[in-house]
Formats: sequence, C-alpha cells, structure tokens
Amino acid sequence: MESHHMGDRAFEIGGMTCSACVRRVTEALKSVSGVQDATVTLHPPRAVIRTDQVATPASLDDALRSALRHAGAYTLSPLAPIAAPALAVQAPAAPAPAGTISGEAKPSFYPLLLVVGYICGVCAIAQLARGTWSWHGFMNDFMAGFFLVFSFFKLLDLRGFADAYRSYDIIARAWKPWGWIYPFLELALGVAYLGGWSPAATNIFTIALMLVGSVGVLRALLDKRAIRCACLGTAIKLPMTTVTLIEDLGMAAMAFAMLVLDASARA
Repeated sequence: MESHHMGDRAFEIGGMTCSACVRRVTEALKSVSGVQDATVTLHPPRAVIRTDQVATPASLDDALRSALRHAGAYTLSPLAPIAAPALAVQAPAAPAPAGTISGEAKPSFYPLLLVVGYICGVCAIAQLARGTWSWHGFMNDFMAGFFLVFSFFKLLDLRGFADAYRSYDIIARAWKPWGWIYPFLELALGVAYLGGWSPAATNIFTIALMLVGSVGVLRALLDKRAIRCACLGTAIKLPMTTVTLIEDLGMAAMAFAMLVLDASARA
C-alpha cells in the first residue's frame, strides 16, 4: 500500500484560468498511460496524479507535458513529492484565502463598472471641454476608450486570455489563433475610433465583431456554465452573466446608432 502512496506526484500547472481549463487538464492527465488518477485545482493551479509505479520516469513527465500541449496552452512543472495520506487530510481543511469561496475569488462587477465609469467620465469631460455636447462625439470617444482599455487588459496576459476566451467563444473554440488575434482587433478598432478613420467601415466591423461574440456568451449563459468572463483579461476576475451579453450588444447598438447618425448627417 505504501508504495502506491509514493506514486503520488504534485505538479504546478500554468495557463489555467477557469473551470473549463481544470476539466481539460484533468482529462488530458488521466489519458496518459501510467496515470491511475488525477486531481486538478485552479487555486492553487496544481495537479496531483497517482501513478502505477513508485519511481516516476522522466518519460512519463514528458508524456504528461505532451498531453497538456494537445489540450491547450498549459505548462507542467514538478513540485516536491507528497504523501497521499497527508494530502487527503490537509486538502479539505485548507483555509480559503480571504474574500474567496471554495478557493475561487468572489465574483464582482465593481472593476468592470469602475472601468466603464472612468471611460464615460473622460468622454463627458472631453465633450464639455469642446463647448458643445454631441451624442455622436460622446459615443465615438467612448468606443475608442472602451476598445483601447479593454485590449490593454487582455494584452497583459495574452496567453491566459486566449485560453479563457476559447472556453466560450464560438470562433476561438473552432480556430485557436482567434483568441490571440482578438485583442489586437480591439486595439485597432480603438485607434480607428480615436483617429476617426473610415467611420462606416469601423462601425460595421464593430457590429459584426460584437454580435458574433455575443453568440458565444449567450450559449454559455443558456448552458448555465460557471465560467469566467475574459472581457478584462485574466488580471481581473469577472463572472459570466447577462451583464457580459449586455456589454456586447450595447457596443453593437452604439456602433449602429453612429451609422444611422452619419447617414442622417449626409442626407
């Protein structure tokens, strides 16, 4: 019996951002020959595997890394050997960090509201400084600020965002590079709105991008999946709720409104 306990190995897993990642990593590790069981946690990002041998050869570690690479952008680093009995006693009793529930940070929309509030405030000040109020100008400035700020947060951890985004976006799930490209598209849109370049094309592209993105959000909400929203990257933890859907549809509606206003001004 003791030799089985000696087969327990602990690893640090890099690249996990949500419960979907935990599921993919668990399935990938269990699929490796020689692994009897695998327990994966997000906080801390670790995996404990039980092998069918006391001494785990380096070839098994290589096989584990290979399985993770096929599952996503995950990394695996061995930790010090642990004993299974100690783990079984300590794991349930481990105290949760302050402000967390079952190891997960308590979800809050305060960061999102704060960011949007700042953008709205700056745009309002810019309008007042010009001496005249224009809803078209306000919306244009808001779109510029929104895309520039939100792309910034995504680019802080591009790999983490791409993996989190792939857990619910319909394009990113079918084509992995989309998660890596998306933040740069937002950055380009922010620059386009800020510079006033090709307003019609910019607004049409924004409408298409937001509507396609809202499809994945809606599917996740209908499936009632407990996943993390990646709209502010991985630096700020946000829950996936109807607020995310409203955000996408609201941006599409704002771009459509500017198209209408531009058409009316030309008429």
